[in-house]
Amino acid sequence: MSAPEKSERGHHAPVLRSVSVVSAMTAISRLGGLVREMAMAHFFGTSALKSAFDIAFTLPNLFRRLFGEGALSSAFVPVFSETLEKEGREQARVFAMRVISLLALALGVLTLGGILLSYPLARVLPPESRWLLPLPMMRIMLPYALLICVAALVAGMLNTLGKFAVSSFTPFLLNAIWILTLVGICPFLRDDPGFRVTVLSWMILLAGLAQIAFQLPALHRHGFRFGLCWSGIFGDPRLRRVLILMGPAALGMGLIQVNVCVDKLLAYWADTAAPAALEYAERIVYLPLGMFGTAFMTVLLPTFSRQASRGDHHAMRQTLERAMRNMMLIMAPCSAGLLVLALPCIEMIYRTKGGAFDPESAVLSARALAAYAPGLLVFSFHKALVPAFYGLQDLKTPLRVSLFGLLLNVTLNVTSVILLPHGWKHTGIAASTVLTSAVNGLTLAVILRRRIGAPCAGGVLKTLAKAAAAAALAAVIAYATHTMLGRILPALAGEGAGKLTQVCAVSGAVLAAALAYGALALAFMRGELMEMINEFRHRRDAGSAGSAGLPPCN
Repeated sequence: MSAPEKSERGHHAPVLRSVSVVSAMTAISRLGGLVREMAMAHFFGTSALKSAFDIAFTLPNLFRRLFGEGALSSAFVPVFSETLEKEGREQARVFAMRVISLLALALGVLTLGGILLSYPLARVLPPESRWLLPLPMMRIMLPYALLICVAALVAGMLNTLGKFAVSSFTPFLLNAIWILTLVGICPFLRDDPGFRVTVLSWMILLAGLAQIAFQLPALHRHGFRFGLCWSGIFGDPRLRRVLILMGPAALGMGLIQVNVCVDKLLAYWADTAAPAALEYAERIVYLPLGMFGTAFMTVLLPTFSRQASRGDHHAMRQTLERAMRNMMLIMAPCSAGLLVLALPCIEMIYRTKGGAFDPESAVLSARALAAYAPGLLVFSFHKALVPAFYGLQDLKTPLRVSLFGLLLNVTLNVTSVILLPHGWKHTGIAASTVLTSAVNGLTLAVILRRRIGAPCAGGVLKTLAKAAAAAALAAVIAYATHTMLGRILPALAGEGAGKLTQVCAVSGAVLAAALAYGALALAFMRGELMEMINEFRHRRDAGSAGSAGLPPCN
């Protein structure tokens, strides 16, 4: 075994332990997000106020994705790590505080400008305009963009220092404060939804402060004092490097976030209930996607980077093929199950006795969930393909494809809003997102084939066909089981056990479908299934994903 291989094997286990920590915290955060939306459903349903809140929260979320968790963080961490390694902690601290100071200045100006512009905008809009509703909440929550981006940079510093637990737990604080506000404060406020959502907006701002404060003790323990640093800020070559590095990534992330904003704005234009219905559906879809798709992407990026640095395109093809097969096996039943059980899942999760989430809210949200369900496969493929380009140090190709996808998505969204009937317009918006992601993924796959060659297309398509067929049969069993239990359980339980019977019916349907899919996988996909099981069982001992135990390409 060569020295590089030994080194890679030696360092693989700690990396995997770090990935497992991040994945676990991501799962906790996703669950927290789902619980907070359950509370939001109880108090606000799919009201215009809930949709206006989602619109108002989209803007600070855009900055968070772009500057906090996105382009700036990705550009900052390598330079901070290099400075720490070569120049020591004090120089690394000065550099980090300069970046944070520049970020605070830029976002402070943008935040103040956004707040000030909202007042003349409010005077221009007609008094009955639905667009007036998000403005007061937006004024309160805009500064959250600055706070959460600073918190994300501090998290990047801690990650570089190898302290993943604190930084990974930090996002959960938002959900915790959000849930505590809804459950512990709102019931004791006057019965005024507008006042309650205003209080919630202020508490989200408080959550931004809490996310910074929570991480500072860990940062101080490693000798990093937090504070602004203006001296030499514009003459620091490291800061210029960060700005240059983040350029292409910022454009790519910006396009994705503009896409998200356009979806929300068009949905609000089509129907005041639409953004809320889409948000409730997205929370359910993002749960398996966040737990599995993000975990795959986390592992694939460094794997592709190592393989690309060695010029080993054959290993990249094998890694990509294995990742696709594994994701098909996991996501196909999830996708099919959510498609046929969309309404029962929505009612089980969001409908509560005395809550504002009524049957109409359930139907609207279920339509969105059914449209999003096929996206589990599509989004997962996209998450497997993009790291391959990043591993090849090609950020421009995903950017160009994203630009085309933005134009396609807007076109499909506007078409849906114009042509589809009321109550279905937001369904078209959700379906447009899935279709656009599919086109983007196919485009990236064609381009990647020209760069590194194609993975075993026959093996991938064969696995997809078998997984889809098994998932379809399992979905039929799930639907039949739920229908049967939905008739039997209420008669046995009697009145007053509505929620319990919902949970039992959905759980029974999921269990029956899981057993059926597992049996079919063992019968017709034993090789793929054992490959996936062995991948997780022996990953600690594997030198790199896709480097051993892969079947030959035929």
